[in-house]
Amino acid sequence: MYGRAEDVLGRALGSRRDETIVATKIWASTAQEGRRQFERQLSFYGGRVDVLQVHNLLAWNDQLAWMERERGAGRIGLLGATHHASGALDDLATVMRSGRVQCIQVPYNPLERDVERQILPLAEELGLGVIVMRPFAEGALVPGPDEAELEKLGVRTWSQALLRWILSDHRVHVAIPATSDPQHARENAEAGEPPWFDDDQRRFVEQLATR
Repeated sequence: MYGRAEDVLGRALGSRRDETIVATKIWASTAQEGRRQFERQLSFYGGRVDVLQVHNLLAWNDQLAWMERERGAGRIGLLGATHHASGALDDLATVMRSGRVQCIQVPYNPLERDVERQILPLAEELGLGVIVMRPFAEGALVPGPDEAELEKLGVRTWSQALLRWILSDHRVHVAIPATSDPQHARENAEAGEPPWFDDDQRRFVEQLATR
């Protein structure tokens, strides 16, 4: 699904593999194909995957059956499920309530907030980890406001403001912004440290994002 990205990541980690938490996905319509994908992932990541997710809930019951066995064997750490579409959130909630996953991955940003109604409260109730995709709404939120407005938030870039808006929600554990620029990656990483935004600061970011 992502070309050679997994292979490249595995080689980049090298001897630092034990310092990392690797999360990836299975996207396959059959358990057989899912297992083939998993075996390739094991070859990239030193024989284990820390977080393995069923992408877009595709054949989720069949995939979770073998994934649970692999978790029992120690080759998977946590199991998860993902979906990007608001119309699939009821199905995602069903999987969450099944007790078979320990985390979810969903889109969340000031323009895409459907998960606030059901998914985030349910994740908190069940004690599930939450990974946020599309923190920049696939580019719809950039470019952002000027530096003077960002100074009020104590951040240097609009991307940092958006990431901190997400991470200031206590139900969220990690956000995954995409970039091909190493400097942007460093700036994004800075947003993963407190102080977190309070309610007024989050509302200010929402106003900037939707004006």
